[in-house]
Amino acid sequence: MAGITRRYVTSQRAAVAPISAAVIVDRTMYISGQIGKDMAGNLVSPDVSVQTDQALQNMGEILKSQGCDYSNVVKTTVLLADINDFAAVNEVYKKFFGPKYPARAAYQVAALPKKASVEIEAIAIVGPIVDVD
Repeated sequence: MAGITRRYVTSQRAAVAPISAAVIVDRTMYISGQIGKDMAGNLVSPDVSVQTDQALQNMGEILKSQGCDYSNVVKTTVLLADINDFAAVNEVYKKFFGPKYPARAAYQVAALPKKASVEIEAIAIVGPIVDVD
């Protein structure tokens, strides 16, 4: 009996913890939480909108490395240092996803790595997806 395949995806960005950028099991890609950090691992700005944009660009690099884009994402989790930033994050988020948005949860947390304001993780399907209404 053949097993289900598992692949580890690495990133060129400096990691803030001992993690893989993503893990792919069969056709499901689990993308680690992304914060608004640059290639050196530093936050790009204290502004939550700028951090959200960079976090989603970082996610896009991971998706692209596996032949995917944002339309392959089926679920995200948004972690916020301050729930009052929810609206600002949504303004940036909707520029990357839609008009058929992935399922999503959002939470306020006590703290995030590097004192980030937002962290976003995702689940994506690798390969073609056919939407059915």
